[in-house]
Amino acid sequence: MAGTNRRAQPAPPRRSARSGSRARQPEPKGKRRFFDYPRSGYKGLHRWLPSWRFMLGSFLTGVFLVAGALVAAYAKVQPPLPSAEIFAETTTVYYADTLNADGTTTPGAVMGTFAEQKREIVDFATLPEYVGNAVVASEDRTFFTNSGVDIKGIGRALLNNVSGGETQGASTLTQQYVERYYVNKTTSDYLGKFNEALLAVKISRQESKDEILSRYLNTIYFGRDSYGIQAAAQSYFGVNAADMTLSQAALLAGIIPSPNNWDPAVKPDKAEQRWNRVLDIMVEDGWITAAERAQQTFPPVIVYTRSETYRGPVGYLLEMVRDELIAKVPAMTDEKLNRGGYAIHTTIQQPVQAAAETAVGQLWDGTLADGAVPNERMKVAVATVDPADGAIVALYGGKDYLVDAINRATYGDGVQAGSTFKPFTLVAALESGIPLTSTYDGNSPRTFGDWTLQNFSNTDFGTIDLVKATAQSVNTVYAELNIEVGPEKTVDVATRAGITTPMLANPANVLGTNGVHPLDMAAAYATFAAQGWQADPFIVRSMTNPDDTLAYQGGSERSQKFKADVMADATYAMTQVVETGSGKQWVKPLGKPVAGKTGTSTENKSAWFVGYTPTLATAVAFSQVAEDGKGQDTITPFGLDSRGRKIEEITGGTWPSALWAAYMGPVLDMPQFSKVTEFPPRANIKATASPTPTMSETPVEVPTEPPAPVQVAVPSNLVDKLEADATAAVLTAGLSPVVTSEYSDTVTKGRVIRTDPGSGAMVDTGAPVSLVISLGPKPAETPAPQPAVPGETPSAAASPPK
Repeated sequence: MAGTNRRAQPAPPRRSARSGSRARQPEPKGKRRFFDYPRSGYKGLHRWLPSWRFMLGSFLTGVFLVAGALVAAYAKVQPPLPSAEIFAETTTVYYADTLNADGTTTPGAVMGTFAEQKREIVDFATLPEYVGNAVVASEDRTFFTNSGVDIKGIGRALLNNVSGGETQGASTLTQQYVERYYVNKTTSDYLGKFNEALLAVKISRQESKDEILSRYLNTIYFGRDSYGIQAAAQSYFGVNAADMTLSQAALLAGIIPSPNNWDPAVKPDKAEQRWNRVLDIMVEDGWITAAERAQQTFPPVIVYTRSETYRGPVGYLLEMVRDELIAKVPAMTDEKLNRGGYAIHTTIQQPVQAAAETAVGQLWDGTLADGAVPNERMKVAVATVDPADGAIVALYGGKDYLVDAINRATYGDGVQAGSTFKPFTLVAALESGIPLTSTYDGNSPRTFGDWTLQNFSNTDFGTIDLVKATAQSVNTVYAELNIEVGPEKTVDVATRAGITTPMLANPANVLGTNGVHPLDMAAAYATFAAQGWQADPFIVRSMTNPDDTLAYQGGSERSQKFKADVMADATYAMTQVVETGSGKQWVKPLGKPVAGKTGTSTENKSAWFVGYTPTLATAVAFSQVAEDGKGQDTITPFGLDSRGRKIEEITGGTWPSALWAAYMGPVLDMPQFSKVTEFPPRANIKATASPTPTMSETPVEVPTEPPAPVQVAVPSNLVDKLEADATAAVLTAGLSPVVTSEYSDTVTKGRVIRTDPGSGAMVDTGAPVSLVISLGPKPAETPAPQPAVPGETPSAAASPPK
């Protein structure tokens, strides 16, 4: 009603932006909580949800914590010492250098290797650039720009692995390097990979890219038992890494992830696919041009034969090399030989060794005996020694070291020497003043006290001198002679000459009842060839460290054990074995001056021919193992003699002499052995004691006035000759070579620098002549840590190879 006053109504309350139940309530007055959670002033779900400020703060805190942990881990991680395995290098054993007919020398070929891992470290600077670039293209295209890890690659691999895809890795080349060079084991867990990534980052900052790539190339496995680029180049292509082509480098780079599976000899299609991939990437990344790419063809690889280091006759030589070095070099071990990367030069001359193996092969295949072959249990040993210094020039210890590891040239107590022992008694007699002209009863049988013996075939020879007794190997004469001089004297002569096995001093020892090594017999007869100068046989000429410094020099000082006139007369008597005696059928036709002796033991359990020229001494020995493998049997006869008759027993004058001739015939025509062809003339030692034999007394020396010394000239043209040739020339002149060495910038290593006395000087027979041999230029001195024993793993302070 108009004008009617209405009672005022209260205004409706104003709604909050939030609905009633979700409205924030006023905070009660009181102490504020340090950590407001659950959130005050909220109800329901919002009370439990953190604020955006809290979430951002938590995230940032987490980032800082993770970053701090990474920084701490990075600071804590330190590169360990390089794995000892990466320093392991293959030790290579070489044959001796060979003298050619024109006077030049051919470097010795590889005989074999000692290795735990087949590896040879090479200088990165010697490799063509495309070798490293191919590996970068294949394994890590960002290598030269990344910090050691590939973040994108890690993320991609992680996402793929989490999503259930095929497991992927994201290792950079630097990470692979860390794994192989420092860790030396395959890491698959995430913690290990994280640690490797940190190491990769740190090492990428400490080492240059070239250093990393160099060590990577020298470390990784390429298949075919080959570690490092050099061994791989040799195994796949037969070339040095420095000589690889672009195409070959691309092939090796492509198969790195799975070399055994992707070897072209195993999966040629896969290998070629990988090869193409590497070349295409190299074009994309600018390492090569498209034109260069178009010129490449897939490279052929050589047939790979797994190493059987000791297979065949060479196994005996390698084992001798190993044994000698371990015995002679202080602290040397098998492990150091396998890992040291040494270059070992032996004394074995490959053409001579080949001739020995060929001759023995002719024996086994029937060529030597017109189709007849020995019993399979028969064993053959051959050893050849250089009289100039004791070097073992060739040695045959058996058919195959892996089948029968017993070296028949050096094993145990050896085999009975038979009549090859008689020259030791002859030398004992000559030293006792009993000349070659002394005569003895050569009839058969004869009795000495309670000992009765007979000659071969019970032949009577009547009264004969020592020359004929030697030529015909007359047992009864030599038994009497041994009793006369004393069996102890025979043992003494054999020992001084070079026999190392135990020997009994009894009257029968002259007949070779003692066991001896064929190598010892060759060395002892080499002492005769050297006019009484004895040198211990050796097989290692030198061993050098990987940096070409000398680690070991083989050989020993020679010493004069017998007078030259005694040797001259003994040699003359032994030449008659070949000229008129038991060795003439096979050895005399060679037309060379050869002194030697046949030998056959009781019951024909061994048969020998040991002979020497002025330049070589060679022993050939046959024996036969019993059927039960214990002891020795009589050697089973085989073949026909020169008259077409069946050979009834194997003696030294049969196949051992034939084998010696078949072997030494071509060898004595080789340039290094054909120059010196004559022995010194017979000296005709005069009697100095009564030759009358007795059973209980040894002759008493009667002093006589010594003859006036004979003078000879020092041979001419010794300067610039090889050591062996110069030594042989001095020996032939009746003089005593004394070898020393020194560095020279002008004279080739191994050749004579000068002599003292000089060429043409007149000196007494037997006088020493100094031969100074060149070691080549003196190596430059480079600062390096004090070396430990050669072959030891470098210490922590030593720098790893570059």
